[in-house]
Amino acid sequence: MIPQGTTETRDDGTRLLRYELRLPHPVIRVWAAVATPEGLPAWLCAADVLEPRLGGAVTLRWLNADADGRHIVAEGHVTAWDVERVAEYTVTVHGRIRFHLEPHGDEGTVLRFTNELRCDDEVLLDCLAGWHHHFELLVAALEGRPTTDWSTWTPERWQQLRDAYAAA
Repeated sequence: MIPQGTTETRDDGTRLLRYELRLPHPVIRVWAAVATPEGLPAWLCAADVLEPRLGGAVTLRWLNADADGRHIVAEGHVTAWDVERVAEYTVTVHGRIRFHLEPHGDEGTVLRFTNELRCDDEVLLDCLAGWHHHFELLVAALEGRPTTDWSTWTPERWQQLRDAYAAA
């Protein structure tokens, strides 16, 4: 179960979304899922370009389509990189997305995720639901059930999550 994400709006209007996941998998395995071109497609997006270093180029192409059948492509740069600890990408569309990993217990990992962007309330709800849904897919991928056929992705679960965030 993924805990609901939280948000805050800064004085300059920037929105900050946060999720904290406690995962029963070692850091090295979670790192591979969130910071490598091999791991990302199992739950989030294709990394068409990912130069694993500070300042490196990154192009992320979401594999699930939006309501109009489009695939989001976000281009930008790696803005923080500390192997097995921090992967941060600042990209078009999604702004700054940061995965911060810490060991937890013997074989677990705490994943602290933040997404900093400028958006209105409707886009904020879209992002909260989208990230939540993708984190459900991350958990499944880490448990050996990666998403391999994105054509089967449907917006129903996303809409349920969006409605729940809107009601909260």
